[in-house]
Amino acid sequence: MRITGLGSATPPGRYTKAECLVAFERSAWFARLDTRAHMIARTVLQRDNGIAARRLAVDSLDEVFNIDPNTLAQRFLSHAPRLAAQAGERALRQAGLAPAQIDAVVVSTCTGYLCPGLSGYVVERLGLRPDVQAFDLVGQGCAAALPNLMLGRALLAGGACAQVLSICVEVSSAAMYLDNDPGVLISACLFGDGAGAAVLSRQASPASSLGRSMVWKDSSSLIAPGERSALMFEQRDGMLRNILTRAVPALAADYAQRVLLTVLGRAGLSPADVGTWIMHAGGRDVLQALEQGLDLTPGDELRYSAAVLREYGNMSSAFVYFVLEAALADGAPPGWWWLSSFGAGFSCHGALLELQ
Repeated sequence: MRITGLGSATPPGRYTKAECLVAFERSAWFARLDTRAHMIARTVLQRDNGIAARRLAVDSLDEVFNIDPNTLAQRFLSHAPRLAAQAGERALRQAGLAPAQIDAVVVSTCTGYLCPGLSGYVVERLGLRPDVQAFDLVGQGCAAALPNLMLGRALLAGGACAQVLSICVEVSSAAMYLDNDPGVLISACLFGDGAGAAVLSRQASPASSLGRSMVWKDSSSLIAPGERSALMFEQRDGMLRNILTRAVPALAADYAQRVLLTVLGRAGLSPADVGTWIMHAGGRDVLQALEQGLDLTPGDELRYSAAVLREYGNMSSAFVYFVLEAALADGAPPGWWWLSSFGAGFSCHGALLELQ
């Protein structure tokens, strides 16, 4: 499998941590939460937590605090199809393909639910063929990009598809929930909205403007259902409530290392052979745990993940597409690249890419 085009999209509204704190303090929710909750929010939004700004699908931050099932469902319906299609259109353009050349589309999300699913909206907005194979993957959280790409690879390997469009889209502002739980509050300060897309091809695309040959060589996954309570969504009051615990950084580092060593071992490689790291960030504490667990140089080898986190926040499943784009834009050297995501489940996935 080759990645022949990439695309990303975000809402136009860019909001800094300082702006988010001001909006929270003037909202009706501020009085509903206790003093400890105020302290947690101020700590996260005033200190350097690795995030400077986020993109949110609202015209003003006051809208964020309109938290009820109907408002959140409408926000997802209004923005998820548009963001997914924008990212997909940009990936198609870079791959040099017309919509009619796409044989299958795979769409992942965890921040909202539609039936018919998002894939139908993408088919409609992009003008994909009526006989395109369309797949909706839900419930995989921040880890979803890699399972999405793995399904794309299987579709290509099966011989029925020559071109697959992979899309992850998250409208985290449509999964807003507030209470006094520290994990809920920290989540509200971390997540942003965005979509990422990739064109997956069986053969190299002569019309691609990606500028690099990007070949998927091997991949692996680990899923630990016994750890699902460390990071998950639950349904409460008709809305999604994020559960985020202190165990996540250590879990991410442990499972990321195990997946990495599995794939590199099969290829006869070591971590020192990896030149570029494309990692889901989660947050600053997770990045630091990954650096320690993978024995990486602090602030260097995960710099692309850190840069995306700082400017966009944690965009859940869409995040790694942005990191791939950042590494390519910076002219990261050819050789072995490592792509990895982790999230609800608890699950972790990794893939070895060869760049020329």
